[in-house]
Amino acid sequence: MAKDTSDMPAQAEENVDVPDSNADIQFESNASPRKPGVKGVEVIADFVKRLPLGPGVYRMFDENGDVLYVGKARSLKKRVTSYTRLQGQSNRIMRMIMATAAMEFVETRTEPEALLLEANLIKRLRPRFNVLLRDDKSFPYILISGDHEAPALIKHRGARARKGDYFGPFASAGAVNDTINAMQKAFLIRNCSDSYYSNRSRPCLLYQIKRCAAPCTGEISIEDYRGLVAEAKSFLSGKSQLIKQELAQAMEKASENLDFEQAAVYRDRIAALSHVQSHQGINPQGIEEADVFATYQEGGQTCVQVFFFRTGQNWGNRAYFPKADKSYEPSEVLESFLSQFYEDKPPPRMVLLSHDLEERDLLAEALSARANRKVEVTTPKRGEKRELVEHALTNAKGALGRRLAETSSQIKLLKGAGEAFGLNRMPRRIDVFDNSHISGTNAVGGMIVAGPDGFAKGQYRKFNIKSVDLIPGDDYGMMREVFSRRFARLQKENPEGYEQAARFKSRVADTQATEEDLDTAPSNADIPAWPDLVLIDGGKGQLSAVRETLEEMGITDLPLVGIAKGPDRDAGREKFFITGEQSFMLPERDPVLYFVQRMRDEAHRFAIGSHRARRKKAIVANPLDEIAGIGPTRKRALLRHFGTAKAVSKAGIEDLQTVSGISESIATLIYNHFHE
Repeated sequence: MAKDTSDMPAQAEENVDVPDSNADIQFESNASPRKPGVKGVEVIADFVKRLPLGPGVYRMFDENGDVLYVGKARSLKKRVTSYTRLQGQSNRIMRMIMATAAMEFVETRTEPEALLLEANLIKRLRPRFNVLLRDDKSFPYILISGDHEAPALIKHRGARARKGDYFGPFASAGAVNDTINAMQKAFLIRNCSDSYYSNRSRPCLLYQIKRCAAPCTGEISIEDYRGLVAEAKSFLSGKSQLIKQELAQAMEKASENLDFEQAAVYRDRIAALSHVQSHQGINPQGIEEADVFATYQEGGQTCVQVFFFRTGQNWGNRAYFPKADKSYEPSEVLESFLSQFYEDKPPPRMVLLSHDLEERDLLAEALSARANRKVEVTTPKRGEKRELVEHALTNAKGALGRRLAETSSQIKLLKGAGEAFGLNRMPRRIDVFDNSHISGTNAVGGMIVAGPDGFAKGQYRKFNIKSVDLIPGDDYGMMREVFSRRFARLQKENPEGYEQAARFKSRVADTQATEEDLDTAPSNADIPAWPDLVLIDGGKGQLSAVRETLEEMGITDLPLVGIAKGPDRDAGREKFFITGEQSFMLPERDPVLYFVQRMRDEAHRFAIGSHRARRKKAIVANPLDEIAGIGPTRKRALLRHFGTAKAVSKAGIEDLQTVSGISESIATLIYNHFHE
């Protein structure tokens, strides 16, 4: 249906974005101009006068225009009215009200539509006062393709655009890979690409090691192969015992006919199926399809443990640690978590919870609308379902305990690094830089990031050295290029972050990890864009080159430390350099020294891995790829005619023109490329 935006101001029209799945929602958005210096109850009370009684979603903004909170309401007028009085509110709500400088609203037809839209906006805008789902990676599925005469068994992520049968979700890619490997042994289904399949003239290695029936070369008929595919689908649909019984009968029959080789094949397939089942843990008898959620709180943090059960089988579990204010109750965290979790995932037929939700029926209605079928949301009190929830709760407690221990240890190491390198408090983000090359070729710079949760791999960056003026092997020049590119981008995208990072420069003796430190950076999802400390793999020379580069860019107060390897490159004897201070070493058994070594080794691993990938790509690169106008078709034609790219480079213009698809102008272009 069309959106009614006749009264929408330009800013509200730009900010509101309804997801495709909710494209039929009718809404209106309205907002008043922000009044400079006016915040809190006065602003909110002004909006109440013009609000409808119907359902919708509201957003609260601070004076800088940043979103503070996104909420949904059965009645916008009644809900927003509750914010016009501070008495009886929690500290979190009071802080939110007092910071509010403006509000915007979206009206919806029903409350479930408001719930779905709220989840979409929270995930996109990430307001500071909402419960935020930090880890939102898509789940892997197993796909048995349906667009080829010989279906393939493959791992799949993302949109279900390809025709076929999808089975999942699985908790991790490793669980999918293990299942596919075992199923290849059990059902001999191919996992190669369609192009690889069509170009085979003889069976590949997988056929030799009995992991594929090789339909590509006719080792098995397409009809018999489809029988194997049907068995695989039945197994993934929960009919594993039936399949094992049929295989056992076939094995006995082969043995009776003295066909022991075929009997051994059936035996191996049964063993493979048993291997898959033995790694699935708990397999409930009375639950066909369900997700189990358990929430546990401790130390101001929350863990939500999720178990996936499909076709009566356990397909893994995953722990989440949503960002939430300490004042949120476990049920409140779980309620907000669920709406965001299923915002882009198909819900199962049953959702089992450890805590009862205030709006459980509303959530079930919204999930049912999204799935176009009934979705039951329940908090079981007894029986097998309750046992599953208790099992998930036990795992949630264990996962949160491990995380708290790891976070505490990491906080101590960050605090120790701040003390060792003269910062005035615990660094929230440490960037480590290293270069990798062989005699200057395929040079790559690597940057890794460490934060309160350990290595923040989503923040890693690699820099392919591009300068043509560099002398091969010039480490100083490469470091200059890496830092100029990295910090020029930061200055452009986040200029205000430098002022915050510069505050860490002054040397202060007491750098205890305060409550503010822990609140500011409870996880890597919240670390700042600018580093609080920069470590450089190198001695005085590299440090001086970096310092001069940053000073030319106007960056003078960023804490920089050079790490020089000890005599004979011995770990534990590293020397540290800070501009204007004497070089120093850390005690050999100092935990901070091990921490720095671990960060430096990770930077080296990342840089050399990026270098090897670039070198490998250069080795297999074809000179014809560099010629504009030579696409895959002409490239294949040239290689078929001349055999190698080297032969093409030696050919004359007339010889090149004899190739199909190569005109005189293209032949001249190719010739000139190799004969400049």
